[in-house]
Amino acid sequence: MNNALNQLQPYPFEKLRALLGTVTPNPDKRAIALSIGEPKHRSPSFVAEALASNLDQMAVYPTTLGIPALREAIAGWCERRFGVPALWLDPARNVLPVNGTREALFAFTQTVVNRGEDALVVSPNPFYQIYEGAAFLAGAKPHYLPCLDENGFNPDFDAVPVEIWQRCQILFLCSPGNPTGALIPLDTLKKLIALADEHDFVIAADECYSELYFDEQTPPPGLLSACVELDRKDFKRCVVFHSLSKRSNLPGLRSGFVAGDAEILKGFLLYRTYHGCAMPVQTQLASVAAWNDEVHVRANRALYREKFDAVLAILAPVMDVQRPDGSFYLWPNVAGDDAAFCRDLFEQEHVTVVPGSYLSREVDGTNPGAGRVRMALVAPLAECVEAAERIRDFVLRRA
Repeated sequence: MNNALNQLQPYPFEKLRALLGTVTPNPDKRAIALSIGEPKHRSPSFVAEALASNLDQMAVYPTTLGIPALREAIAGWCERRFGVPALWLDPARNVLPVNGTREALFAFTQTVVNRGEDALVVSPNPFYQIYEGAAFLAGAKPHYLPCLDENGFNPDFDAVPVEIWQRCQILFLCSPGNPTGALIPLDTLKKLIALADEHDFVIAADECYSELYFDEQTPPPGLLSACVELDRKDFKRCVVFHSLSKRSNLPGLRSGFVAGDAEILKGFLLYRTYHGCAMPVQTQLASVAAWNDEVHVRANRALYREKFDAVLAILAPVMDVQRPDGSFYLWPNVAGDDAAFCRDLFEQEHVTVVPGSYLSREVDGTNPGAGRVRMALVAPLAECVEAAERIRDFVLRRA
């Protein structure tokens, strides 16, 4: 067996099940889950229709590179969304379809990392656990950058020692962040590109929450936006990951893409050819329909805005909680033992949230997620409001 498997920690939801398994929830209240970040809004009917009308493609072996129509649709969306000039993104060289960002983030790490004692994969802390597991199984060590309130819940990149950048092979970014919802400013992205050039590492920007934001007039920038501002037509050392899961409420479609540096994607395509992860053609055709439509995405954001407005009106008077820059998470400070908060809330109110300490790692005696919990506002509006009211009552009883 691969010895690196021994370095993998239990997934946060395994820890949560063990924690909640020690208590019995209030039988007088129905269960409301704000724990797993699984979108619950209705999937677009036109995507389902595109999938159903192309089921005859199940008789066709898909290619790893994907059909031209999908890669062209993705390149066109990047041009519209991030202001990438026409022809900068070559659909044949700068774009790869993937089966959701989770498998792509893992496989990408296996492709890029040159394993060795000095190899580092740098990521935010808290973080999406795939970053850590992918690093270990690629033969690298994870290095965690704390995301603290005093720095807007983004890493303090200026505080990172030069020797860490020198050993870094991949820098993972997540913007808006999971679980904090923090957005990395455009100027910071440009500074990180300069660091990548100086120390020769790859920036892997996980932007799967990029389409969940509040101001329709000001879409948040991404790594491609920074490349445009820098006139970086080759996207050197820059790769972005996007998904239809959150944007289009299609987590079960398992469809996303990777775009950026053509030389890196050439190696990634080779890895994926052996990996055996081609997206079914019928899924690709359904994905074309999703990437080419923004009406359903705007409607999706409106539903989340409504939930954030309602829930924050209930919780803000009794908790230290703020509206994030984006995503569908709240990251409140519970001023104490976050695991005990989650356990007692489940027992008394039958509401499930995730301890922040389960989503991060302790470094130098400090866990940046400790004392906070993650609430995913994915349930219908009425359930989110009911959950918020129960949480408010629970907090007031503990005061």
